[in-house]
Amino acid sequence: MLERVVGATARVFARAIVMPNLAPPVATTALAETYAERIAAAAPPDAGFRPLMTLYLTRETTPEEIARAAASPSVFAVKLYPRGATTNSAAGVEGLDALAPVLEAMEAHDVPLLVHGESTAPEDDVFDREQIFLEHTLAPLVERHAGLRVVFEHITTADAAAFVRDAPRRVAATLTPQHLLLNRNALFEGGFRPHHFCLPVLKRERDREALVRAATSGDPSFFLGTDSAPHARHTKEADCGCAGIYSAPVAIESYAEVFAEASALDRLEGFASHHGADFYRLPRNEERIELVREDWVAPKDEGEGPDGLEVFGSGRTFRYRFAGVLR
Repeated sequence: MLERVVGATARVFARAIVMPNLAPPVATTALAETYAERIAAAAPPDAGFRPLMTLYLTRETTPEEIARAAASPSVFAVKLYPRGATTNSAAGVEGLDALAPVLEAMEAHDVPLLVHGESTAPEDDVFDREQIFLEHTLAPLVERHAGLRVVFEHITTADAAAFVRDAPRRVAATLTPQHLLLNRNALFEGGFRPHHFCLPVLKRERDREALVRAATSGDPSFFLGTDSAPHARHTKEADCGCAGIYSAPVAIESYAEVFAEASALDRLEGFASHHGADFYRLPRNEERIELVREDWVAPKDEGEGPDGLEVFGSGRTFRYRFAGVLR
């Protein structure tokens, strides 16, 4: 699985922020560095792919661990998962009050906090959880920790887009291919579609339209983040299927589709290649990729049988095809 996913990612992307929600979680700098070595070993030898690692924020995270992360050439951020919010989030946190010293250490060492922004209270409607988290947790967090850089990951609502647009420049957001191309009707086309199930869940059409406006606006607070999540077919097509959409094999083509539909292809490079690098204070990559105008149909699968992966957009005709890296 690791070789398959790294290969699909490295064909287009020279680097990627790597999520830490493995089992067990990647909660220390030492574990993150070991994981980075595994990823590098699995990458195609000529790809030059660089994994940018993150730590899983838990109740056991300490300010000392943040200092170690800040000193590591491998670790670039810390990821907040509310407990129970998504796949492999059982080690996540319930409330942030006890973690104030850790967040203060992140401010002091300039380590960004990446946020899966959903409430997990059982009485909260699944379609409202991002908005509730935004109001009750994220907005107060941003105000309370005035030096903390924050990425609101894979936003799904118009309210989230508006919050990031109006927030200080130390607050940014990523947007996924699925949340830009699909609304929640895609979950129920002729029956339940488990391969369109992700968390945060797809939202209304007006939310999707607001996300597209944000992505294609040229605002540097918004940038590419696939949240590509590989789950074998038998774990998706199950009584309690996994949340996650595997988009790596068609990610850049999916974004190109969004920007073409919005007549904003001239802003795709900023969204895909500049805004994220600038936020993480990394040099912009100098190599370029080439997309050509050519209709093609997305593959249905990677691998065969129950252990294979269904690819996002399977069977969809895309307008732009990845033609290679220009060296």
